[in-house]
Amino acid sequence: QVQLRESGGGLVQAGASLRLSCAVSGRTLSSYAMAWFRQGPGKEREFVAGRSGGSLKYAASVAGRFTVSRDNAKNTMYLQMNSLKPEDTAVYYCATDPGPLGTVVVTASRYAYWGQGTQVTVSS
Repeated sequence: QVQLRESGGGLVQAGASLRLSCAVSGRTLSSYAMAWFRQGPGKEREFVAGRSGGSLKYAASVAGRFTVSRDNAKNTMYLQMNSLKPEDTAVYYCATDPGPLGTVVVTASRYAYWGQGTQVTVSS
């Protein structure tokens, strides 16, 4: 059974940093593509960042501020978020297994497994 569990969300002021974690069980993280998505109030779920094999991709709105990394020994993926803005406020989700490794998939419906989400709130 594949399970993903996010943690690390919280309430911060604009300009602060947070690091989200996504602990994976039932899958070897390094063998599958992974991604972070977010869903703000009244908005659709949107791609934030992802990794597939050696490929990394970031949404234009977070490029240069957010960084994806992983710890294979802990089977955990991270999203380091710097210079946070109020518009980054959302529930953040990690997801895995959109199919074969290769190009990073940015379509949420392609991912088979999801975490429960963690709330990030950025005050101005």
